[in-house]
Amino acid sequence: MKTIKPIKITTKVNEAPEEKLTSAEMGKLWAIYMGNTMSQCLLSYFLQHVKDHEIKEIVQHAMNIGKELIKDIEKIFQHDHFPIPIGFTEEDVNLGAPRLFADEFYLHYLKYTAKAGLSLYSTAIPLMIREDISEFIVKCNVLTTELLLTLNKALKDKGFLTKPPVIPIPEKVEFVQKEKYFNGFLGHVRPLHGLEIAHLFDNIENNATSKALLIGFGQTAKTEKVRDFMHRGKELTMKHLEACRQHLHKEDLPAHQLMDDLVENSTYAPFSDKLMLFHKIDMFSMKVRSYANASSLNGRHDLAVMYGKFIMDTGLYVQDGAKIFINEGWMEKPPQAVDRDTLSSN
Repeated sequence: MKTIKPIKITTKVNEAPEEKLTSAEMGKLWAIYMGNTMSQCLLSYFLQHVKDHEIKEIVQHAMNIGKELIKDIEKIFQHDHFPIPIGFTEEDVNLGAPRLFADEFYLHYLKYTAKAGLSLYSTAIPLMIREDISEFIVKCNVLTTELLLTLNKALKDKGFLTKPPVIPIPEKVEFVQKEKYFNGFLGHVRPLHGLEIAHLFDNIENNATSKALLIGFGQTAKTEKVRDFMHRGKELTMKHLEACRQHLHKEDLPAHQLMDDLVENSTYAPFSDKLMLFHKIDMFSMKVRSYANASSLNGRHDLAVMYGKFIMDTGLYVQDGAKIFINEGWMEKPPQAVDRDTLSSN
């Protein structure tokens, strides 16, 4: 594998524009800052244990990207007198903790989180108005896309990559003739089309990575409530994974394998309960978007019902996690609108 050469992207972060930040710009910058301070803790721990030289180089590259984005956001916040969030610090990671995951898992994990990051960045682009913020978000997209391409190549080169299923190339252009095309429960049910297969496969891959992470978090969490939350998340994730897998298997299509064997048996916590809980709340929240996106590109009633159930399951799980997070006093408030009713009453 060739040495990774970071892409240099010039932005106008230092040009100090006078235009005020919009709510969308505040919200996205805040979310990106929180996510990247969290990732710094995880990646710094991964670097303590990774043995494979090429994987270590990629983990270090991902960490450098996060550091750069954090610095850019801090400059913007300082210029606009926006209080810099606490996020996550060295207090949330124990670099001396024993290995919890195999080297291979680091590649799968980075792909899992990079996809979530790209989803956050890409939806931000049309909402950004100020030029320096727009250019910063484009930078986030470019760096994350480049990282994902590097990860796919590394996974392929090392024999760790499971490709989406291959289907036949159509012999000719055809048009849908009858409404039974949408059947999913009764009557003739057509085979899955390419977009349905793509998102079933993607959700299986995400859930396989998430399940392994939940196993690791569950066996190292310090408090019973956080351990229970991780165990519940593992069961929910496996339920969703199996439902997606069954749709592929019904049509003799392969699915992504589990990664449970990439988790070591250590029970010594490398991360704070605060970090682990935030991580799963954040990633399950992103999972709602993934399921909704899959549903929007679907054409069968059975898949629509399945994804609707997934979204409801995930939403309730995230809500329960947020309650724990609030009760522990860990949840920082994102920027919000003025409470006019409270102002009036005062």
